Amino acid sequence: MANILRLDDTDRRLLRVLQAEGRISNGELAERCSLSASACSDRVRRLRENGYITGFAALLDPEKVGRALLIFVEVVLDRTTPEVFDTFAAAARRAPDVLECHMVAGGFDYLIKARVRDFAEYRKFLGEVLVRIPGVRETRTYAVLEEVKSTTRLPV
Repeated sequence: MANILRLDDTDRRLLRVLQAEGRISNGELAERCSLSASACSDRVRRLRENGYITGFAALLDPEKVGRALLIFVEVVLDRTTPEVFDTFAAAARRAPDVLECHMVAGGFDYLIKARVRDFAEYRKFLGEVLVRIPGVRETRTYAVLEEVKSTTRLPV
């Protein structure tokens, strides 16, 4: 298990820069955060080892890769048992169109964020994947007309 690390202002600055520019060189990161290259490398390694940095990724333009339509789906299950939850979660993890799946408290059980090419592809996803998962009783779909804000950056 990772140690608990108390973040200082320099750690927070490193995390902010890395969230904005994940491909920045260690030398440039060190300069921007007023550190030596070795101190910067050590801090970033420590942040990774303690689980503050969980990975790095390239962010893709959804339209250019054929995933222009963003959909949110509320899912209501017919029963709320551990077996039904496990079955649903496993199916959501396997579905490549599902970007995020969250179990929620409130008027429905799961909220899914999915990206597909168009409404025809969404209809196919809904009929061939989502409603065929055992335990799914009802879904409500919300198609996004405009993304007002979308970010992966956490305020630190």
